[in-house]
Amino acid sequence: MNLLKLHRHQCPKTSSRLSRQMGVGMIEVLITLFILSVGLLGVASLQFIGSFANADALSRTQSVLVAQQMSERLRASAVSSTEGDGMVVANEYFDANLYNFNNLTCVTGASPYDCFCQTHPAAVPDCKTNTCTAAQFAAFDAYEMSCAAVNTNPTIEMELSCADNDGTDTDVCSVGSRHRIVLAWPVENWQGNAREYNAECNAGRTGDHDCVIVEVTL
Repeated sequence: MNLLKLHRHQCPKTSSRLSRQMGVGMIEVLITLFILSVGLLGVASLQFIGSFANADALSRTQSVLVAQQMSERLRASAVSSTEGDGMVVANEYFDANLYNFNNLTCVTGASPYDCFCQTHPAAVPDCKTNTCTAAQFAAFDAYEMSCAAVNTNPTIEMELSCADNDGTDTDVCSVGSRHRIVLAWPVENWQGNAREYNAECNAGRTGDHDCVIVEVTL
């Protein structure tokens, strides 16, 4: 009898204790979901930032390759100067209209590569199959390098300039002068975190740009 009485007194206490624990499982689930959501937002943010970094790395790699190839074409096209003891390239290489398809038009509104590079334009000399003059080679090289630049990023722009050391002769880039190859593309900042850029990449451009600069002396 004593045992029965003891059990009768304990059962209500146990039942009351269990009833007080109801709802604890839901709170734990909500806390877990909150922590999981914060973690997933962090992963999504990293992926978004990573996409910017990957795009920038791809643009930089392509620009380095194009700049190196352009420097090789300049050396291949160099001839002995008639006004100095050394090598020079045709003045037409420094015509800005030959780069970035400035001398061509497209009515389709497609990307630059699809618009200008899928077929060779009639307005550009085809020096692969025809014999070309120095001026025609300049137009051909400018066109092909412009196509190579926008192959992976349609916003990359290319320019060739010269730090001419003799303004008295007829050579735009006189013997011993530095040829400057620049490929630049616009970049975006993430969450207002401004990046530091080479001031030379933004000279004459609107917005933030990154670039690759290669200087060549023939």
